[in-house]
Amino acid sequence: MKKRILSVILAAALSLTVFAGCGGGNADTTGDAANKDTYVIGLDPEFPPMGFKDDSGNIIGFDIDLGDAVAEEMGVTFKYQPIDWASKEMELDTGSIDMIWNGFTKTPEREEGMTLTKAYLDNAQVIVVPADSSINKKDDLEGKNICLQKDSSAKDALDKDEIASKVGSVSELSSNVDCFQDIEMGRTEAMVVDKVVAKYYTSLETNEGKFRILEDELSEEEYVIAVKKGNDELKDKVEEAIQKVIDSGKGAEISEKWFGEDIISFDE
Repeated sequence: MKKRILSVILAAALSLTVFAGCGGGNADTTGDAANKDTYVIGLDPEFPPMGFKDDSGNIIGFDIDLGDAVAEEMGVTFKYQPIDWASKEMELDTGSIDMIWNGFTKTPEREEGMTLTKAYLDNAQVIVVPADSSINKKDDLEGKNICLQKDSSAKDALDKDEIASKVGSVSELSSNVDCFQDIEMGRTEAMVVDKVVAKYYTSLETNEGKFRILEDELSEEEYVIAVKKGNDELKDKVEEAIQKVIDSGKGAEISEKWFGEDIISFDE
C-alpha cells in the first residue's frame, strides 16, 4: 500500500515538473525578446561599405556605425555576428540572431516572413563590368556570363527583368567580393550588385580604372532591418532610436563618413 501511495506521489510530482518545464519553454515570448541587454545582429561580413572586416579582422561599416549609435540610444549592446547569408531567415526564426541588419533589401517575400522596419536607405541594383568592356547598356548582356551573390536581391532583380532570359549564364557566389574578383580575373563578364556596394568598391584606390558601373539599373530598392515575425515591440524601439540618431545629427555624420554625403532616408 505504501509503495502504491509513493508511486502516486512520484507520478504527480513528475507531472508537475513536466508541466512547469512546458510553461518555462513558453516564457521566451516576443516581449522578452524585445527587452534584452545584448542583441545579436546577423550580417554578411563581406558587404562593404555596409558591413565588412578590416585588415585586423574587425567588423566595420556604415551599418555597424549606425547600429552602434542606435544601440547607445536604446541603452543596450549590439553584438555583430557573421552568418551564412543563404541561411539568414533560419537564423532569425530559430533565435540564433535577433536582427538582420546589413544592407537588407525590402521585398514582398521578406515582409511575409519577417517583421521589417521602415526603410532607412535607398538603393538600386546596378550592373558592373570591366572598365574596358564593350558592354555599355543592359541589352548588351545578351549571351554574356553574369555573376551575383547567392540568395541576394540582385538575383530577384535579374529574374524579374526581361534580360534574364537572354543572358548566357549566371554564377551565384557566396559574396560580392568574389564576383568583383571574377570580373577582374576575366572569369565573368558582368555582375549585378547593390548600387551602394558598387559605388564604394569601384571608388577604392586599389580598384581605380578596373571597373565601370552602367547607367541602366535593374530595380530600385530600400534597405530595412528585420526582426522575428511579430516582434513589433523591438521594431518600434529600433525605429525610435534611429529617429533620435538622425535628429541628433549623428546619422548624417555617419553617412558622410562612408558615402561623402547624407543619404539616409527615414520617413515617419
